[in-house]
Amino acid sequence: MDAAKRLATLNRIRKLSRLMDTSIRIPLTGFRIGIDPIIGLIPGAGDLISTAFSAYIIFLATRFGIPRQDLAKMIFNVGLETVVGTVPLVGDLFDAFYKSNIRNLAILEQHLTVVEPKLQEVSDELYSRELSQV
Repeated sequence: MDAAKRLATLNRIRKLSRLMDTSIRIPLTGFRIGIDPIIGLIPGAGDLISTAFSAYIIFLATRFGIPRQDLAKMIFNVGLETVVGTVPLVGDLFDAFYKSNIRNLAILEQHLTVVEPKLQEVSDELYSRELSQV
């Protein structure tokens, strides 16, 4: 995969992670949630849908050659959120606080800082420019 595609994939992972975990600010609190705990409120299918989004993020992360131990941590994060998320209400609160996708994004970004620092720098610069235009 060339640098432009790698950059686009990283930015897709960032956007999806933030959409799922931190896209909505709760007024007067500063606390952020994403659509993950909201989707989780759908009986039965909600946790499956959230897990599918999280699995897609992990799939995209594998394109960067992430080491097995980091991949295992990412799978654990999603697995834990999935299992606890099946408990009514308590699971949705856990989803709102645990934020497995943001944790997985941090694991990927740590890996890229070591393996591809130039890609990480360019990506950070472009992403911050994009956020400032919003």
